Amino acid sequence: MQNIENVGFDLGGVILDIDYNLTRIAFEKLGVVHFDEMYSQANADRLFQKLETGEVSEDEFYKELNRCTGLNLSPEEIRNAWNAMLLQFRESSLEFLEKIKTKYNTFLLSNTNHIHLASFKKTFHEKVRTRSFEEYFDKAFYSCEIGLRKPDIGCYQKVIKELNIDPAKTVFIDDSLQNIEGARKAGLQTIHLLAGMHIEDLGL
Repeated sequence: MQNIENVGFDLGGVILDIDYNLTRIAFEKLGVVHFDEMYSQANADRLFQKLETGEVSEDEFYKELNRCTGLNLSPEEIRNAWNAMLLQFRESSLEFLEKIKTKYNTFLLSNTNHIHLASFKKTFHEKVRTRSFEEYFDKAFYSCEIGLRKPDIGCYQKVIKELNIDPAKTVFIDDSLQNIEGARKAGLQTIHLLAGMHIEDLGL
């Protein structure tokens, strides 16, 4: 990496611990078979893509999921299963984000949805905080708010344009390979954060 001025971060698996299997297991217990074919770290079907780009509301998502599965699950059952993957924030990584802001322009770019957004913000504030989560960055971009999701090259281009940054002087950190590949296509330098790695150990 050379001439870095800007650093972008993914959320889940990078700053917030997540376990996709917990959501898969929760849905299977509710009778949703082959949930991993609908949603996983590497893939999302059309319904989940629409949820993550804000094209369907929370209520529409619940109704459509029941229609697709032939079940009659309550909104609470679906919401709890969907949120099961969300664990705790990495406190040492949050501390690192505070420090790195003095050295680089920073941003967050996350594929997420309004259901998860409400859940992880609640988790974030379960501890006494001196700032909101978004204040750890110069700007936070959520796919459900910008209408675009990774690895679509247009998603990265929107961020680059809005922040008016040089992609060649920007490094993006993500734990999903397909998102890393999309970032590279947009001209960004990248770091693929593998299991067991932490942003505070990258030497930035």
